[in-house]
Amino acid sequence: MKFRYILAGFALTGLILIVAATVFENRAGSAQSTQQLKVFSVEKGEYVMTEKVIKPELEWKRLLTPEQFHIMREKGTERAFTGKYADHHDHGVYRCAGCDLDLFYSKDKFESGTGWPSFTSPVAPENIQTLSDKSLFVTRTEVLCSRCGAHLGHVFSDGPAPTGLRYCINSAALQFAALK
Repeated sequence: MKFRYILAGFALTGLILIVAATVFENRAGSAQSTQQLKVFSVEKGEYVMTEKVIKPELEWKRLLTPEQFHIMREKGTERAFTGKYADHHDHGVYRCAGCDLDLFYSKDKFESGTGWPSFTSPVAPENIQTLSDKSLFVTRTEVLCSRCGAHLGHVFSDGPAPTGLRYCINSAALQFAALK
């Protein structure tokens, strides 16, 4: 009989810890989800304030395709010349596939011969983040969406004028919106 009370006590303690962790996670998520960010909106033609997008990995997994999840949340790379925007030339803006943030103008896209969409610059510096990436045997600069933190690709200093930069971006991390 004593053994049952001990087991019930452990079960109750475990349940209390799970509930407390869930409440703490929800509160932390709520506090984080209200972080404000200044970004450039192509549609409005000016800087706007927006909220950072913070979601649990399970929700990202539900919202994104398996390929998008691998690239955007696990920092993967699509195979060269396989992405839908590698040879795309319509007039518009490329947005983050995770949160719709405007990232690159089509006018800044160029043929780099690498097999990935390449751009000379982002819509605005505030719309992306860059981090040092030492995951391979060389140091590269990773490009992330500043709103949702999605991995987009990398930037290299071998691009054409006027910036000399080549933002090499995975098609799966982008969605295209035509402009009039």
